[in-house]
Amino acid sequence: MSAAVRERPVAKPLPPVAERVDASLAALDARLDWLLALSPVDGVGLWKAFDASGRRDEPVLRYVDLDADLPATRAALDALPIADIESPALQALLAEKQRELGRMIDLVEQRDRPGFVDASVALFGAIEPELLALAERILGTVGVSEPLPADCGIEVVRQAVDAEIEWYRAQAPDFHIDVVVDTDISSMLMVSHGTFYIDGNIRLPAARVQPLIQHEIGTHVVTRHNGRQQALRQLEVGLAHYDPMQEGLGVLGEYLSGYLPGERLRILAARVVATEMAARGECLPEIFACLHEAHELATDDAFDVAVRARRGGGLTKDAVYLRGIRDLLAYLAAGGEFDALFLGKFALPQLELLDALVDDGWIVPPDLLPRYACAPDFHTRLDACRRTPVERLYQTHRPPEHCA
Repeated sequence: MSAAVRERPVAKPLPPVAERVDASLAALDARLDWLLALSPVDGVGLWKAFDASGRRDEPVLRYVDLDADLPATRAALDALPIADIESPALQALLAEKQRELGRMIDLVEQRDRPGFVDASVALFGAIEPELLALAERILGTVGVSEPLPADCGIEVVRQAVDAEIEWYRAQAPDFHIDVVVDTDISSMLMVSHGTFYIDGNIRLPAARVQPLIQHEIGTHVVTRHNGRQQALRQLEVGLAHYDPMQEGLGVLGEYLSGYLPGERLRILAARVVATEMAARGECLPEIFACLHEAHELATDDAFDVAVRARRGGGLTKDAVYLRGIRDLLAYLAAGGEFDALFLGKFALPQLELLDALVDDGWIVPPDLLPRYACAPDFHTRLDACRRTPVERLYQTHRPPEHCA
């Protein structure tokens, strides 16, 4: 890998209009941290209030305010000269991103309003019946894996994150990610707009530390770095509809790096069930009861999934994890190339257009691959994934290095 970095190819600049539109879209995307705007604060307080009500009352979700002038952002977005872009392939990709950013503005504007679910479906899609059936099949057939104590806290996790970043910097000195420890976020680990957030109260089993780091850094940060090397800046910030592929690739990274327990797969399935319920107007107590009582999720997992589904009034994003890994495994089963998935942040259906941009010199091969791809048995593991259905993509026991 180091030799490849020393001989790093340079992408050819985009044509003038495409370059201006691409840069403007990237700047507008940076204003719209919709994920942070829809991440509830004070998760501990939310649980205490919910539990104190006998788990019957809908807790009030509070959010940080997005520091952006949404009408001005929309006006700037609509003014972009998309029709003047010189290349049909570039025009198609950038027009699709323009439409997506408009839908992101809709989503933030509709937070906690009656139109939020419709805005979410327009952005992330509805829960298709086949995906819901897959989720229910997983919840009905996948058992729990070896029980492990949550014996690692913020000190261990932060040390592992810092070591991971240093490893990548040894391969590519310009590799960069800002790390923020925050006790008031809704996820244990989260990458948003180039910043890696870690819950200061995090507790994890040792066997899950590296897989989750590979999900966040090995997927989200590495693809952002690789996208930064491309002429098309959208591959750094994310082309339209990139979420399912990114999250599917992150889940695959957890499996390939050693330990994806059955509980994790069940949570991804539970997220589909929860988002479908939230989209139908079900409230948090009903979603929690379904997950905890009917599907036997642990209390904290059931509450976390239910809160995520109820964000903003019913956010359908969480269905992308299972949808993404399902589609990614189908791509690999058909002989799809692994390395191509790390060109940047994009959706699987866009690969054909991206191939045309490679031929034009505007896209170059990935600068970095995830660290787990350097493991001696990586290709054996990858080949096994090509033959593994979603329902069996989990491990029942932690890898040997984590056994006493």
